[in-house]
Amino acid sequence: GSAPGAALFFSVYETMKPQMYWMQKKVGIESEAISHMTAASLGECAACLVRVPTEVIKAKMQTAEHQTLSGTVRLVLREERHGPLGFLTGGLYRGFGITLMREVPFAVIQFPLYERFKTIWADVQGAPTSPIQAAACGSLSGAIAAAITTPLDVIKTRLMLGKDKTGKAYKSAMDVWQRTIAEEGSSAMFSGIQPRVMWISIGGFVFFGAYEGFRHLIETCT
Repeated sequence: GSAPGAALFFSVYETMKPQMYWMQKKVGIESEAISHMTAASLGECAACLVRVPTEVIKAKMQTAEHQTLSGTVRLVLREERHGPLGFLTGGLYRGFGITLMREVPFAVIQFPLYERFKTIWADVQGAPTSPIQAAACGSLSGAIAAAITTPLDVIKTRLMLGKDKTGKAYKSAMDVWQRTIAEEGSSAMFSGIQPRVMWISIGGFVFFGAYEGFRHLIETCT
């Protein structure tokens, strides 16, 4: 789901970015950051349409023995309905809202920073950023966004698990927040921040480097 999700995200992001800016100008707002935030949010919503079912099926196949892909899909489709189209999708979109709760804030932070870092770098050197430089901007912005949104990742993970260490079920995201802080302290909301920041910064370098490299290649060939 990573490649289709990324393709869907950037298709929506690059399409909506100028549209959002144009709509803002019509109401007297000229802020590229807002257009980047809005476009990134819409891109994440679109990407999650692919990413969430992929994650649901992958998780189900990892926990079920001798389960084929087609068999897993049929099993998930027969599960409890989730979302307005649950009668068609069954459990394919279990955790969709939780995933959006984490991914949209992450994108809202990462992409304005990414675009801003590229602009600053280009201004300093007097030329557009290269794919490698853009990859570095993506890595840094991803690391910052990952650190800030770690509490959302903790909440999402615990909600997906469904219950705490004693077996008591979680009721909502707010329930996870309150119980985690009360039982484990506020530092527990940043559990796993080091590996999360490290892997997302590495992934961001590869992700944005590949994206900018292909975009540069297409632009030079057209």
